[in-house]
Amino acid sequence: MKRSHFFKRIVKGSLRAVLALATLTTGVFFAFKGPITLGAEAFVYGYPLVIMDITRVHSALTMGPANQLRRVRQFPDAHFRDVVRPNVDTLYTTAFLSMKQGPWVFEMPRNAKRYELMPFMDAWTNVFASPGTRTRGGQAGTFLLAGPTWQGTVPPGMTLLRAPTDLVWLIGRTQTNGVADFETVHRLQDGLQLNALHPQAAIAQNSSDATVEEVRLPPPVQQLRDMNTAKFFQRLMALMVDNPAATEDAPLLNRLAHAGIEPGKPVQLTAITQACFALGRWLALQKIQGVLKTQEPEGTWRTPPLNLGRYGTDYNTRAVVAMVGLGANLPEDALYPNTHVDHQGKPLNGRYRYQLHFDADKLPPVKAFWSVTAYGADEFFIDNPLQRYALGDRDALVYNADGSLDVWIQASPPAMPAQHRNWLPVKVDENFLLNARLYWPHASALQGQWLMPPVQRLKD
Repeated sequence: MKRSHFFKRIVKGSLRAVLALATLTTGVFFAFKGPITLGAEAFVYGYPLVIMDITRVHSALTMGPANQLRRVRQFPDAHFRDVVRPNVDTLYTTAFLSMKQGPWVFEMPRNAKRYELMPFMDAWTNVFASPGTRTRGGQAGTFLLAGPTWQGTVPPGMTLLRAPTDLVWLIGRTQTNGVADFETVHRLQDGLQLNALHPQAAIAQNSSDATVEEVRLPPPVQQLRDMNTAKFFQRLMALMVDNPAATEDAPLLNRLAHAGIEPGKPVQLTAITQACFALGRWLALQKIQGVLKTQEPEGTWRTPPLNLGRYGTDYNTRAVVAMVGLGANLPEDALYPNTHVDHQGKPLNGRYRYQLHFDADKLPPVKAFWSVTAYGADEFFIDNPLQRYALGDRDALVYNADGSLDVWIQASPPAMPAQHRNWLPVKVDENFLLNARLYWPHASALQGQWLMPPVQRLKD
């Protein structure tokens, strides 16, 4: 299966196919086809911006206020619920920033010890800059992060990073080789600095450590799911004032304007329009969830397309990534193959035992490192006594005599003690998924010449 087949099914099968079927089967749907379709497309279009803002607010409650570097000092555990599919490959250095209080100066010291990437995302989840090991070769850099309307002079020795929106999310990652590596990574994190170019105009620009705390709020994805349709569009239009749409979004925005929905103006939906938009939203979610749950043939892994992080008008892909992997990197920085089925196309479930086999010459091709993480059906870590959520090339894995590698994925420990180092625990009788991460992948992985091997279900 080609790399982008899964996402193309969302784009090509898409909302219009579902809506066309619905409108052809009942007169009621047919009569309101236009507003239903518009509601579906507008929801998919606006989902990334709204979920980014919800995540910003949630982060302020769990990690601290905006306009600060938050240095996460430990890995998340099975109780972490802020962002779906967290990782235990890197320690994060993050910040939600307002360009109104900028510009901001971001400093990266020389780092030849660990792979790092410091991507900056705009409010629509596009990565507009990604300084790090891949782009700078570990060299030091000082960057001036400025908003879309800033017209000042860039100080000597700084590189301008122009943000397209007021809201910016830095979601930096530093390679971390297990808990024993924390001390080294903490020193590298401490070298990263964020300060206002004009401190007197900024608020709370000091850096601080961050710890993951348990909160009673539901995860951002659930918060958006619980938001009614009218409030969703009200929030979307309010956010678009400071986080403007791209020029190429004009056709959809013109259609919304004809329906009386424009950025910065009160959203006053008629009862009929609100009902149509709510139905369109529901149909959009049903289509997306249906495709996400579709079983892939012959145990193939899904790999996002190469427009990850720079979506253009591919609103469907952008929304899906925001739902299942908010904060995704550019493919050149990290590639994310994932699967929820075995070699027969059947759902992965902890009642069975599985083997993931890599031939010696077909290990993940990376310039940095790789890992495979197991997640529950809710897309968060699976609680287990070992607190082992992932395995990768930085672990003390046991390779076969011929250089090949087997990873054993099951609920109970493998019968052979020699296999314990390569055991990735899951929960008995519960569905799960696997997410591989290839950091700084070789061209063979980016171009689809190398593929993840199928997950073999073992006989009892």
